[in-house]
Amino acid sequence: MKHTGPLCGVRVVDLTAMVMGPYCTQIMADMGADVVKIEPPAGDNTRYISVGPEPGMAGVFVNVNRGKRSAVLDLRSDAGRSALRGLIADADVFIHSMRGSAIARLGFAYDEVAAINPSIVYTNCYGYGRRGPDADRTAYDDTIQAECGLPFVQEQLTGEAGYVGTIMADKVAGMTALYATMMALFHRERTGDGQEVEVSMFETMAAFMLVEHANGAMFDPPLGPAAYPRAVSPNRKPYRTKDGHISALVYNDKQWSVFVEAVNPPWAGDHFATLAQRAARIDTVYALLGETFAERTTQEWLDLLRSLDIPAAPVNSLDDLFHNDHLNAVGLFEDVETPNGTVRFPGTPAWFSRTPGRVAGPAPRLGGDTEEVLDEMRLRAREVNGGRERD
Repeated sequence: MKHTGPLCGVRVVDLTAMVMGPYCTQIMADMGADVVKIEPPAGDNTRYISVGPEPGMAGVFVNVNRGKRSAVLDLRSDAGRSALRGLIADADVFIHSMRGSAIARLGFAYDEVAAINPSIVYTNCYGYGRRGPDADRTAYDDTIQAECGLPFVQEQLTGEAGYVGTIMADKVAGMTALYATMMALFHRERTGDGQEVEVSMFETMAAFMLVEHANGAMFDPPLGPAAYPRAVSPNRKPYRTKDGHISALVYNDKQWSVFVEAVNPPWAGDHFATLAQRAARIDTVYALLGETFAERTTQEWLDLLRSLDIPAAPVNSLDDLFHNDHLNAVGLFEDVETPNGTVRFPGTPAWFSRTPGRVAGPAPRLGGDTEEVLDEMRLRAREVNGGRERD
């Protein structure tokens, strides 16, 4: 599939595995970059962790590695390392998700890569940053969720510590690695200078969680504990209706005023009239709203709240997303023909007027592009050497 998008012409050497790094480079591929995924002979473990149409092509892998090319290199061998150095020489981005000690043992720490290609943007995707005492600890989404406070927050909501139902740490860190890499590329476009970038899951998620939850703990002396009260209220959940559930947020003073006027609940009064008053008694407000929402059907509430311009939504299943009228109208999903049939990918959510991105193509079979990638490398090397000979 022909590359389109704002990153056309950018070459990425991708030594990432699992989800954090591959999600970052998947977005780059959708935005037009030529992403060469370097895999060991056994392949990325994510090839085997969920259902798929054939062995090694599991759904999670297929989604976060779409549009890339797979080259198998055994980096424990001299030939594999030599081939990787050749790919690095002509790349714009080198990105990996190994621990620092592991990538250094292979001979591809930043200084060694920059010696081959001084203008390269070199992105490290770590569990924990190298400057801290936990630098060499193994990290997975579950353990990072625990350390950044997500199960604690869930316990405030449900009474029991729990993970959120998505691999949030991997994906948020992947997006952080993406924007950090793009910033470094932007700097290079202005100055010509490459640089090393480091993005760590724990630091990323700690910063992410503390956006709103730092709250009173930010100040010296602290003005209260670290938590945003509305977000951790045990009554903050979809409201039960007569026939199901609804998500609704009667939040600002205008929304509250029109809601009270339209519904006239028996508990309404001046003591809830302002946002500050409601925020001070947020658990009570949620509980009272819960009693009121139980009196009508979901559709009745949706019709009323939307007529009042109050945010409200049905509680969808994940399968419902594939049939959502809005998502289909804006073209989020893209059907791509693959060797295993048609795959309906959730596409890029960002829209560009001049350089639109798109699903870059199917995911690669393990090593399916090795010879093509190496042949291109040899051709570019000959062209460079030929140019030097003519100078």
